[in-house]
Amino acid sequence: MPDTAKNWIVETDWLADHLSSPDLIILDGSWHLPTENRDAKKEYLAEHIPGALFFDIDDLSDEKSSLPHMLPSTVKFASRMKKMGIGDGARIVVYDTTGIFSAARVWWTFRAMGHRDVAVLNGGLKKWKAEGRPTEDGPPPKRSERHYTPLQNTEILRDLEDMKALLKKNGVQIVDARPAGRFEGKVPEPRPGLRQGHIPGSKNLPSQKLLNPDGTYKSADELKKLFADIGIDPSKPVVTTCGSGVTASMLALALAVVGQTNAAVYDGSWAEWGQENGLPIETGPAK
Repeated sequence: MPDTAKNWIVETDWLADHLSSPDLIILDGSWHLPTENRDAKKEYLAEHIPGALFFDIDDLSDEKSSLPHMLPSTVKFASRMKKMGIGDGARIVVYDTTGIFSAARVWWTFRAMGHRDVAVLNGGLKKWKAEGRPTEDGPPPKRSERHYTPLQNTEILRDLEDMKALLKKNGVQIVDARPAGRFEGKVPEPRPGLRQGHIPGSKNLPSQKLLNPDGTYKSADELKKLFADIGIDPSKPVVTTCGSGVTASMLALALAVVGQTNAAVYDGSWAEWGQENGLPIETGPAK
């Protein structure tokens, strides 16, 4: 992987060597689709990487929004980080139980709050356990409160009005991480009340295509080819989208790995665009 990847991805052997580093904070950012009927917090309490804290994506969100796990206000985020003992200058590594899935959303959230030193564990808890590395259970020891200074990075965030404006421009690159059946409008959305299809002009790169069977990212060259094959140029601005902003963050992380460090996530994604709101949609394969 290129040098840029070293900022965003860490391997299990590196984490094992740095578990006791005083400035390192490990976060379990596991989250599951409502249809899976899994309790990520309960699973964390049963088993997690030693010293890891739990980052609750649904709780650390904008409680004023009717949309799922939207980015919280900087005030709320700073308050929660302070209580968790996460302060300015912390080195953060995020993982999830799947391999790489919701950890990418937590990575993007920290970056959207201006935190630069945050990375995702390649392969997550799945790979960590497969290698016979230690885990622990129960709640973590309480950390002392720390001062946290958020500074929202609007470069990597897009809202509904931004997306409407983008559709009026030429050469816009939008990539949707949902499975092809949902993107093409052939399969119903898992959330009720949403239309079927995709944002006009967007391309489709299902998030699972980014990963190897062990839950790690494919090589930078393979990722570049995946984007090139759907007509996306990572050297130019890209906006990612999905069902609710989780797998869109996987695309943003993959783009960062290949050098596009300012790929933006449409936070509302299809949970917002797909409502019965009169916004234009397309069905079928990407044009």
